[in-house]
Amino acid sequence: MKKILRIVLPTLIVATIVAVVASNSVSALTLQEGAEAARCDGCPADLFGDNGVFKQVTNTILYIVGIIAVIMLIIGGIRYVTSGGDAKKVTDAKNTVLYAIIGLVIAFLAFAIVNFVISALPSSTSDKSDNTSLLIDTTHS
Repeated sequence: MKKILRIVLPTLIVATIVAVVASNSVSALTLQEGAEAARCDGCPADLFGDNGVFKQVTNTILYIVGIIAVIMLIIGGIRYVTSGGDAKKVTDAKNTVLYAIIGLVIAFLAFAIVNFVISALPSSTSDKSDNTSLLIDTTHS
């Protein structure tokens, strides 16, 4: 145990010192600049805005959720028609339709909220002084 402490403790101290020294040399980056640094070749340039990465990804996910909800609505309708008067099958079919409608409403509201929030965020084409609220200060004075 003492051997491990002799090795681990100095390593942790050196790593802490290196982290403190390195953090003082890092400059402040905006969220968009950080995203541009991590962006691959051929990837969309804007993080926010009409053609931004967030909007494309969230819209795609919400469209898929909407399609699944519509498919479940159709399946619930088919189950209702083919229930043959069996009370359990009718109840299950009604629940499927109800949950599919709830899913559609949630998908629509999520779509509206996400697009509202993304449109409220500044895009990279706007003035850099507008991005001060998204400034990530990594310098320690």
